Amino acid sequence: MLNEAYCYAKPSSFSRGLRINLKGITFLFISGTASVDENGRSLHAGDFRAQTWRTYENITALLEAEGAGWKDIVRTTCYLRDIERDYAAFNEIRTEFFQRQGLDPLPASTGIQAILCRPELLIEMEAIAIFDSGGEER
Repeated sequence: MLNEAYCYAKPSSFSRGLRINLKGITFLFISGTASVDENGRSLHAGDFRAQTWRTYENITALLEAEGAGWKDIVRTTCYLRDIERDYAAFNEIRTEFFQRQGLDPLPASTGIQAILCRPELLIEMEAIAIFDSGGEER
């Protein structure tokens, strides 16, 4: 498990993420991540752009904690509460963020409209990273 899932009944019914090491290759499966602080409190209620940036920051922190980065991401799944209203803004931010990361090729990605686990959340993302960990077991 990458870290504890806050604000859910204990024991929680999922992991924030899972790290699997297979013969020197590491797979990170990052659960749905949103605009929350280090204590699991929602941030930026009603502000889609701020929530999107915070979500990217949170995924970045999870990746860094596991010795990975955005260049290791092979797939993202992006859940938007209102895809018709917010997709253009989402794609603009995603494009800028991926350019800042120097990503080429870009990860595979799917955008889905969904009702999220908290009413104030407007976006949630999952990610999968694969990288060579040099046989390191953690």
